[in-house]
Amino acid sequence: MLRHILVATDGSPLSTHAVRKAVTLASKLGARMTALHVMQPFRVVTFVPEMLEDTETQYLEHARSQAEVILADVTETARAADVPCEVVTLTHEHPYEAIISTAQAKDCDMIAMASHGRRGIQATIIGSETQKVLTHSQLPVLVFR
Repeated sequence: MLRHILVATDGSPLSTHAVRKAVTLASKLGARMTALHVMQPFRVVTFVPEMLEDTETQYLEHARSQAEVILADVTETARAADVPCEVVTLTHEHPYEAIISTAQAKDCDMIAMASHGRRGIQATIIGSETQKVLTHSQLPVLVFR
């Protein structure tokens, strides 16, 4: 029986869809949730536009502000479904590691997340955080598309 679900979100439309599905599942099971947003650390060499345009301080302020908006939406969705929900924001070089370690630290029974469906060269170059979680997690992982 699932009692505690970790849902990872980056705020994208697919991720938002996964959050809504995870909240529905948690509501039906009487489970609680932890919502996690992982921020990338600032890098001097990058292809992320915000990091190219901002100083480290500006980037971190922008990333925190974005995380608050993303997690506020999750909190509201969970509250509307009467699902207890804790939110966590972390900065980590490897989001999949942060997702797995947070699920373990919070004693979650399952991880829920979206798959962005990258294929071909894009999947090879960018990789898939979902695939990495599936590969490395010892907990069950529910992937929404």
